[in-house]
Amino acid sequence: MNIWVDADACPKAIKQVLFKAADRLQVSLTLVANQYVPTPPSKVIRSIQVAQGFDVADNAIVERVAENDLVITGDIPLAADVVAKGATALNPRGTHYTKENVKDYLQRRNRAEEMRATGVLSGGPAALDKKDVQTFANALDRILARSVNR
Repeated sequence: MNIWVDADACPKAIKQVLFKAADRLQVSLTLVANQYVPTPPSKVIRSIQVAQGFDVADNAIVERVAENDLVITGDIPLAADVVAKGATALNPRGTHYTKENVKDYLQRRNRAEEMRATGVLSGGPAALDKKDVQTFANALDRILARSVNR
């Protein structure tokens, strides 16, 4: 199993949780971003900087992800793409995207985007708080425990 992180928009607190988990379990963790993302010294943690551009980091993740890998992303279309490849996706708030639910999340996201475009809906999600970070950490632990026991 490899963990891939859509790192351009991944909150720092979530990265810290991921760094600790990767080192503790010695699981490969790769951050993919359009900019340099610093990582702690580790044999299992690395960062890949890709070119600037729309969906360049997402496409790099989709190209590299393999079945049973885990992708951390708040981007639902990216989550749908990696789930289609047999990987798992988890967002920074702890939502676990699966083959059973990702299409519903994608439809909701598309409806919300249409509503924002017409001015019916504005704004985005609330700022990440400690409860969100804990929810993410718990979901990550569950996924990693299942993966290690395969």
